[in-house]
Amino acid sequence: MNGAAREPITFEYSAFSSTTTAICAGRPRANLAFGDGVVWTGPARVAEPQEASISASAATAEAMKMALDVVAQPKPSSRDCPLKRPGAIIRSMASTRVTTAFAPGRVNLIGEHTDYNGGLAIPFAIASGVTVRATPVDGRRIEAVASDLQESDSFDLADIGPADGWRAFVRGTAAELQRAGRELSGASLEISGTVPRGAGLSSSAALAVALGLALCALAGELEPDRVELAKLCCLVEHAWVGAQTGLLDQLASLFGERCRAVVIDFRSLAIRSVPLELPGHRLVLLDSHESRANAASGYNERRAECAQASALLGLSSLREATLDEVNQLPPPLDNRVRHVIGENARVVEAVQALDRRDAVVLGHLLDASHESSRDLYEISTEAVEAARERLLQAGALGARLVGGGFGGNILGLMPPDAEGLPDAREVRAAAGAGVTVS
Repeated sequence: MNGAAREPITFEYSAFSSTTTAICAGRPRANLAFGDGVVWTGPARVAEPQEASISASAATAEAMKMALDVVAQPKPSSRDCPLKRPGAIIRSMASTRVTTAFAPGRVNLIGEHTDYNGGLAIPFAIASGVTVRATPVDGRRIEAVASDLQESDSFDLADIGPADGWRAFVRGTAAELQRAGRELSGASLEISGTVPRGAGLSSSAALAVALGLALCALAGELEPDRVELAKLCCLVEHAWVGAQTGLLDQLASLFGERCRAVVIDFRSLAIRSVPLELPGHRLVLLDSHESRANAASGYNERRAECAQASALLGLSSLREATLDEVNQLPPPLDNRVRHVIGENARVVEAVQALDRRDAVVLGHLLDASHESSRDLYEISTEAVEAARERLLQAGALGARLVGGGFGGNILGLMPPDAEGLPDAREVRAAAGAGVTVS
């Protein structure tokens, strides 16, 4: 080995475990990936040879000899990293990697149309969702493909114009991330999903969340604060898509946990989880086969009515409204406010029922929520009512529409002795959004 030209090596170093892996590479400088998430590029440093762990499958014998021959230097730390922020991914390291972001859809257990009124809700993330696979490309262009639709889009990050449909989410997310100070890079995006569009399960929010996480990770940016990312994704729906949604869908996707529901206070944005465990009982979804789209449905109209009611009552949100004030409002604003007040109260009762694992009370609350959504908020349809009646006839303890209304799915709570329906599918609380790099 003495006198021979040394092959360049990449050292992958764990700052917490004092482990260094030497592998052959094509560069004379070493990329070090620290255990605390910091990646540093610089002259090769390793720990003492006896601390080194060499991967024979990834390294040649020559590389292993070289690793043990390197003079030990002090262990690098995140303070030595010449990056702007800990946690960033150096772009030279990510140039050949695939960044995959997954964001789940959600089912709202109870608390419908309360999010944009500063109210309460109990959603949970589900296993179905949207996946964005991102790889770096030269330049500043985004090349996106929606594999399920066999459609594509391409645009320059320096000049992002409007678009329709799924393209509006891609363009809007990139534009708003840059507006928020994120330094994005060129990317090829492959988008696929398992959440049915227009089913009331938040496929649109899952798309925006997955795009935001993938674009930030690929560009070497720290993951945004999750509440702030939810706000940004909501802004994309408002400004780029035309749907005046609240924060429920995005927060549920980002904060979901397995076997737990998320209790959200939209006035304070306080978030906590509660066990979603009702032994022997099942939550199922039944499709009404009536598709809906937020921007084209009555969703925006309902939101405008609530804003008008708040203004007439001199309130910042309907969270502050009382039943005594409702009689001051003209129809249909009075009924809209009655629904919001009643739904917030039902969320509080539902949390208590979940704590007691009281499926019977929870079923009654689901029924009451649906009746209020139908009679006071007027967001049900004949197809929704027919599907709900099927669930009740099959033995559901309670059932209600989920999502913005005007179609989509009905959620039913089935007891242990109910046979159920062959076309209803069980849903369980799943983990929230995440990113992997391979």
